[in-house]
Amino acid sequence: MKKADSNDIRKQFGKRVRELRKARGYSQEAFAHECEIHRTYIGDVERGERNIALDNITKIAATLGIELSELFDGISAIPPSNK
Repeated sequence: MKKADSNDIRKQFGKRVRELRKARGYSQEAFAHECEIHRTYIGDVERGERNIALDNITKIAATLGIELSELFDGISAIPPSNK
């Protein structure tokens, strides 16, 4: 069983953050402000360009009002062709 590429994991996570942010009506700038994370950093995360720290993942989940596990719903470390 082959593991997913780290870039793929970051892109999956970024896509999930963007979906949840938009579903709650946050602009990227307002969301970053609420998370106390720089706006450009949030953009990098959403594009899968950052290997985000656990502290920042926790801030994102708290701002969204969800558990950490919910933030990772639908994200897999195993590529679809290997499941």
